[in-house]
Amino acid sequence: MKQRKAVKRTGRSAPAARKKPGTESAGAKYYHISSVAERFHIHPQTLRLYEREGLLMPSRSIGNTRLYSDEDVKRLEIILNLVRDLGVNLAGVEVVLNMRAKIERIEAEVQAFLESFQREFFSGRKEEFDARKWSLVPVSPAKIVKVEKPD
Repeated sequence: MKQRKAVKRTGRSAPAARKKPGTESAGAKYYHISSVAERFHIHPQTLRLYEREGLLMPSRSIGNTRLYSDEDVKRLEIILNLVRDLGVNLAGVEVVLNMRAKIERIEAEVQAFLESFQREFFSGRKEEFDARKWSLVPVSPAKIVKVEKPD
């Protein structure tokens, strides 16, 4: 069972969001727990449960109000799809989300490798790279024909 961190209440009610690292964007929208719960027809306690289990990590305002970003809402859609439509339990949801994150990291690494490979070996020769990119072409198997030599 995960232990909960003690949260110090400041008594402030200003809704300025503390942004998570790497999620800063101009014009980002944030939603309160009640509007997210209403949108997805779930109880706010369900959202709190998902947060306790580590499946969702909403930002917090200075007054410690949960603020859900568009990214959090998309993640919630995935969670609800797994739970409602596919019948996956919360432990399974965590495994699926971790696997998705690993796949995304691997795809990014492969893309970075391909870009560095292109820069390293084909710098200044874009035409050659483009020509060789399609050099592997599927070929249908040929029939074997026996050729006899005349005596």
